[in-house]
Amino acid sequence: MRIHAHQTNEDGCGANAVPVSRSIKQLFSYGDKMKTVEDEIQQMVDRETHAWDTQDAEALVAIFHPDMVWPWPRDEHAHNPMDWVFPLGRYDRDRWKAGWQELFDTHMLVHNHRNTIKIVVSTQGDGAFAVVDVDTLWWNKKTGQDFHWKGRACKGYTKVGGEWKLIMHTGLLNYDHV
Repeated sequence: MRIHAHQTNEDGCGANAVPVSRSIKQLFSYGDKMKTVEDEIQQMVDRETHAWDTQDAEALVAIFHPDMVWPWPRDEHAHNPMDWVFPLGRYDRDRWKAGWQELFDTHMLVHNHRNTIKIVVSTQGDGAFAVVDVDTLWWNKKTGQDFHWKGRACKGYTKVGGEWKLIMHTGLLNYDHV
């Protein structure tokens, strides 16, 4: 059913009704503020970014869906999934949290720049993905070596029980020459 403004009949449409755009369909009221699904997805991206910025392993694992998977290319140029690896396996809260905490304990965050390029929401409004450019530089406190995450990711989200969760995330790929 399409959403229309003004008077409606039994199926929600009136003879002189004017269709309202898709972005209006997805508006939610939060007090005086109107919020779109796209805004909610951007907030998820921002929550993840903040967790990395503050090196908060608990906040990081709180955004993941229990069925989260995270395949990684062997490097930022491995666009063929035949060359990808699966180091983390299916989401395991304790294991993943411990791994991120180890990173935070052994590395200093030099910078964490993230830019959302695109957000797409399913017609049903229960799934979405965000395309995010990432430039995150860590410095190993013991060895002095850089650990650089740079590239574009696709982050998949699902809405469960009224709450958005990150369910899929590709590793970072470089698209400069593609």
